[in-house]
Amino acid sequence: MNDIFKNGGNQTPSDKQQQSKDSVYFRDGVRRIDFILSYIDDKDGEKKQDRRKEFEANLQKVGLELETEDKSESEDGRTYFLKIHVPWEVLATYADVLKIKVPFKANDIPDKKDVPLSWLCTPYRLPEHVMQPEPDYFTATFDKSKTDFFLIEDKETFFPPSTRNRIVYYILSRCPYSKEDKDKKGIKRLLNNGTYAAAFPLHDCRYWTRSRDANCESERYSLYKYWARFSSFYKEQPLNLIRKYYGEKIGIYFAWLGFYTEMLSYAAVVGLLCFIYGVATFDENVWSKEICNDTIGGQIVMCPLCDKKCGYWKLSTTCSSSWVTCFCVFINVMTLFLEFWKRRQARLEYEWDLVDFEEEQQQLQLRPEYETKCTHRRLNRVTQEMEPYLPLTSKCARSVLSGATVLFWISLIIACIIGVIAYRLAVFAAFASIMKDSPTNKLDVVGTLITPQFATSVTASCINFVIIMILNFLYERVAIKITDMEVPKTHVEYENKLTVKMFLFQFVNYYSSCFYVAFFKGKFVGYPGDYAYMFGKWRNEECEPGGCLIELTTQLVIVMVGKQVWGNIQEALVPWLCNWWVSRSARNHPESLYSRWEQDHDLQTFSQLGLFYEYLEMVIQFGFITLFVASFPLAPLLALMNNILEVRVDAWKFTTQFRRPVAAKAHSIGAWDEILNMIAVFSVVTNAFIVSFTSDMIPRLVYKYAYHLGSESTMEGYISNSLSIFNISEIPVENRPEEGENPDWFYSSNITTCRYRDYRYPPGHEKQYTHTMQFWHILAAKLAFIIIMEHVVFVVKFFVAWLIPDVPSDVKARTKREHYLIQELLIDLC
Repeated sequence: MNDIFKNGGNQTPSDKQQQSKDSVYFRDGVRRIDFILSYIDDKDGEKKQDRRKEFEANLQKVGLELETEDKSESEDGRTYFLKIHVPWEVLATYADVLKIKVPFKANDIPDKKDVPLSWLCTPYRLPEHVMQPEPDYFTATFDKSKTDFFLIEDKETFFPPSTRNRIVYYILSRCPYSKEDKDKKGIKRLLNNGTYAAAFPLHDCRYWTRSRDANCESERYSLYKYWARFSSFYKEQPLNLIRKYYGEKIGIYFAWLGFYTEMLSYAAVVGLLCFIYGVATFDENVWSKEICNDTIGGQIVMCPLCDKKCGYWKLSTTCSSSWVTCFCVFINVMTLFLEFWKRRQARLEYEWDLVDFEEEQQQLQLRPEYETKCTHRRLNRVTQEMEPYLPLTSKCARSVLSGATVLFWISLIIACIIGVIAYRLAVFAAFASIMKDSPTNKLDVVGTLITPQFATSVTASCINFVIIMILNFLYERVAIKITDMEVPKTHVEYENKLTVKMFLFQFVNYYSSCFYVAFFKGKFVGYPGDYAYMFGKWRNEECEPGGCLIELTTQLVIVMVGKQVWGNIQEALVPWLCNWWVSRSARNHPESLYSRWEQDHDLQTFSQLGLFYEYLEMVIQFGFITLFVASFPLAPLLALMNNILEVRVDAWKFTTQFRRPVAAKAHSIGAWDEILNMIAVFSVVTNAFIVSFTSDMIPRLVYKYAYHLGSESTMEGYISNSLSIFNISEIPVENRPEEGENPDWFYSSNITTCRYRDYRYPPGHEKQYTHTMQFWHILAAKLAFIIIMEHVVFVVKFFVAWLIPDVPSDVKARTKREHYLIQELLIDLC
């Protein structure tokens, strides 16, 4: 484009010198910059130049005011910047179109009394000017023809910058750029084809200092100083200021993240108490003492855990303890979180004017891509206007292809998990052979941990984590492409479709290895002489005599902690390095040559799906700490520490590393709400099964109260009772250890039998090697425990949900009062 300056005249060097580099106004110092478009005028870009000319002419027809900064004034000498200002008439018109709510009367409902002991929260409070307590108004949908109805003091500041940039982006998304084809429209397509390099609203100042312009709010500086720094980790979040600066959609996310982190603190206390109780009562665990005792566990010879490469071993090498199960209490804590969040969300919906927002979103704000790709038109019965639509046949075909793609990738995950299982089975024998001379019969920390089982579990978990990260990287791109192919109608529908695909994939990807350890490992092993094999080649894995709970904990910690650490590195380090590299040349320029729009242009773009990935990360974490909490009660504490950091890392990214996102509205966390409820319900089932079939709790209780022959119900003799006997001479040749694989102590005494984890009759019995009645009693007890515990937890869960109303009573009263006043005042105006 030629060096033409619209609605502002040519800019002289003196103008550039006089204007503050942090100015967010046109050169006249009056009109505020609501949006920036940047582009590089290529020598061979005549077609792009024509598009820009037509596009900008159409913007001016709509009523927007434009001003261009020449490339000679930019720090790189190549980039043009088009500044956009939206005047009052255009604001009023589109505020009416978008049904934006604005204040019309001060609230006349008296507030409730102060909360008792509120002074205890004083250390966590932020200054009043940061919390941005807005006057309490009743609001109504803006009507351009009834401006006297609303409380308008200053037209320039009546709509906040976040609303102004949302209106501008709405216009940009629907403005045509071709005279021949009116369907060619929207800033997204212009960005994709390189006509424009970037489109973004401006930050109001640099984040580390206030703006030099007295008329500028410097809200970015306040957000950085009081919210984005880690030193404020214990402070409340300035949600009203976040909403005002970034819009409701981002405000809802941080409100949810903060509330979730607060509830995690209670769950972390419960988990920590369970862990401390387990450690404190370690010495009272008779069964653990028997395993670790040289005269009991040290004398019990166990059968080989694999063929040929595994020798006989002593029970004392698995000296370990089990966790105390307290998932029932934890699940109820998380139920309270979900119910209290509904109340908090309902209050935010009212305070942020988001009530009935979904209807507006569905009816009015079609995706530009949907309007472009759908050539068919039909009458909308609600708006009585012709609108584009996707034929049913096309929609079904796209859905089938999308579903087939998702199934293919899920099958790929399952195939990878089977590969990891095959690795576990293959390398276990190698580790057993290497470690056969390891002094694991010593009762020390190293001896209790460095076992073939532990080495196999850790290496397999690390390999599984790497596979998870690779598959995530690939599937993210596939999920976006197939969602684009489905052509969703609205942005809400688009995000919901993508949410389902990504969550379904990541659910299988992250949790499948934990499900294998929890519910499959050690369940289909067989017994000496009749072992079960995978693919007829590798013998299935066995659990330790105390169960697979410790191994499940290991798997959970590696995947969960690894994901959180990697995620935080990605979120914090990558944007910072990119920004450092992009702005390297600008750092050598005088401050007067590095304007506000150039500073923001060098920042990273916050994509439309940015919040989607933030939600997904937290929901996957929620799954880890609920689905498997029975195996690792410290998981909520790890999640809490991560989330305290996550809030500030996300705040730091938004404030310092990203361009200011286009403000968007959202009345809730969307499809994530249903997903969280689904996980909470499913977690009751998984934890009940973990307690029953993965831990050793039920067999211990059955022994204590039904099979102990002493005068008191104690756990003495439980370990010996839980292990069956097998005659070594009856082990098939192909299962016996090779020469040199057995430890030296095996040859120094006459050992004729070995033990294995099961409840089967001993050799010589008329029903030898078949399941005993104790096995069936334990199985019945496990099933009974699952049924009883599920019903108890579900009853408590649904009772709590029924007891706590979703909408607070004062919010209901204010909503009714507001609707009444709107009707009354509208009648008076008529």
